[in-house]
Amino acid sequence: MLRCHQETDCDLCVRVAVHLAVHGHWQEPKDEEQFGRAGDSELEEARNASLQAQVVLSFNSYTTARCVLLEVKVPAAFVQPGQSVGSVVFDCFEAALGAEVQIWSYTQPMYQKELNFTQQLPDCKGHEVRDSIQSCWALPWLNVSADGDDVYLVLDVSKEQHFGLSLYWNQVENSVKHWWHRNLTGPQNITLNHTDLVPCLCIQVWPLEPDSTRTSICPFRKDARAHRNLWRAAQLQLLPPRGWRLDAPCSLPAEATLCWQALGGGPCQPLVPPMTRENVTVNKALEFPLLEGHPNLCVQVSSWEKLQLQECLWSDSLGPLKDDMLLVETRGPQDNRSLCALEPSGCTPLLSRTTTMAAHLGEHLLQDLQSGQCLQLWNDDLGALWACPMNKYTHQRWALVWLACLLFAAVLFLLLLLKKGHVKGWLRLLKEDVHVGAAARGRAALLLYSADDEGFECLVGALASALCQLPLRVAVDLWSRRELSAHGPLAWFHAQRRQTLQEGGVVILLFSPGAVALCHEWLQDRASALGAHSAHDAFAASLNCVLPDFLQGRAPGRYVGAYFDSLLRPDAVPALFRAVPVLALPSQLPDFLRALQGPGIPHPGRLGDRAEQVSQALQPVLDSCLRPPGTPETGCEMGPEKGDRT
Repeated sequence: MLRCHQETDCDLCVRVAVHLAVHGHWQEPKDEEQFGRAGDSELEEARNASLQAQVVLSFNSYTTARCVLLEVKVPAAFVQPGQSVGSVVFDCFEAALGAEVQIWSYTQPMYQKELNFTQQLPDCKGHEVRDSIQSCWALPWLNVSADGDDVYLVLDVSKEQHFGLSLYWNQVENSVKHWWHRNLTGPQNITLNHTDLVPCLCIQVWPLEPDSTRTSICPFRKDARAHRNLWRAAQLQLLPPRGWRLDAPCSLPAEATLCWQALGGGPCQPLVPPMTRENVTVNKALEFPLLEGHPNLCVQVSSWEKLQLQECLWSDSLGPLKDDMLLVETRGPQDNRSLCALEPSGCTPLLSRTTTMAAHLGEHLLQDLQSGQCLQLWNDDLGALWACPMNKYTHQRWALVWLACLLFAAVLFLLLLLKKGHVKGWLRLLKEDVHVGAAARGRAALLLYSADDEGFECLVGALASALCQLPLRVAVDLWSRRELSAHGPLAWFHAQRRQTLQEGGVVILLFSPGAVALCHEWLQDRASALGAHSAHDAFAASLNCVLPDFLQGRAPGRYVGAYFDSLLRPDAVPALFRAVPVLALPSQLPDFLRALQGPGIPHPGRLGDRAEQVSQALQPVLDSCLRPPGTPETGCEMGPEKGDRT
């Protein structure tokens, strides 16, 4: 209400009305016999007696704290049990604009619980207050706006006006914790990060003048981001020896309970005894009703039946989770007791016929409990909690598993010995499959040669076919005459060279007298060297790319040279091609195969076998090429497209 000295000179105050009623029974004297020998004056005094009590009113705000004691008398004639006997009005408590006030009321002696009431008083934003209280006329105006992750405090203050600004947390029981304070000159825009918002964050602003009115607002009470930030800032703290506290900037509607976290994971299982679910007061030390701490004991804090926090507070002091089984002892009337083991599926009675671990080890756990090997965590008339170690039983289970594995390995080894012949055959087939797979996935190779004559082409076909039996994928124009006719030798060469080098393959330059002559002609006159040869001659077409690679130093690692030592002298190969290995066939076949296969060279014995295999395939064809003229030929195989010269 407003208490006004003049129409525009008012103060804000709070009027308090307390309604009274009588509880219990009032016994009036029925006749004079109740007073024995009492005289008429004493009887009249008893009939005119009144019920007396003292009513305490306590008023508390951010800037004011007052307390008044009222004495109340109710005549006996008006006393009706359970009915109102009137009310007490106190007029009034002075208060600050926009303040949040708390009012307590109770009787002395205290016949019932105290009354507690909180009221938010109006500030200068209301038209009635703004026009009637002079201090509102020069008060800074404050607006709050949000833009993405930032919150802006906009103070509409005239220029050169000095004012104070304070940010504070309005905590439990009206206690205030200051966070930020500045003396500023208007107007001002102040930016807050959204992570700083909590529901109890309040803003107070006032002119820097003596006895100025302060305006306070708490704009984030219903802000969803502020409530999320509050739970992020909340922390559970262990207070030795058995105390704990929930630290938070603001009060929280929270409930806490103890739970047991098993080593194997899964949800933390609530323990109703010893700590029932109860409301928590933040920033206040509380006691655990426990005898001992344990790393598997955790605290859960929930709000509106949603789990918000869970901390195993003893993990820092007592170490990580233990492999313990929690036994719950329940005590009933007539000293009835029952024991069960807390498992993920529930509390399993010991000595039951279920298939859980606790039921299987029920007798052993009872023996451990009776022999004092279990730690008692809580003890009360309702029951007790015991933590029993499970390490020895876990070790026994692993020992059985290892024993079973060893037994299985021994049986398997015995079967292998009994079927040694079958095993050797199986290994041989597996080895052949590996070889076939390696050949299918072998390194790519592009074979380039000059078609000197039909006999030399037969020799090239034999070499390509022999290399295909190794872990190599060979491409040669002899097997691609249709593609050469359709696209031309130059296009075919470019496509094959690009694919081979992209796959990490190698280009084989097979030198012959015709190939050497082509190289010399290309170096002297490029146009005449390319125009004088067949449209199927990929070697002549390839010189445009091959020779620049050698001239510019790009050939090592990508090219390998070879020649047949019975057809060409070693010094006949142009010196330009000596930048890469140039090997004689078949005398240097092992080195040639080693260069083709690149990294991952097989065992030297294997390499020698492959060289012998290629040499046996080449020798008959090589002998036919060297046979004197007029000697009948035996014919030659040209590979997958034998005789394909279309």
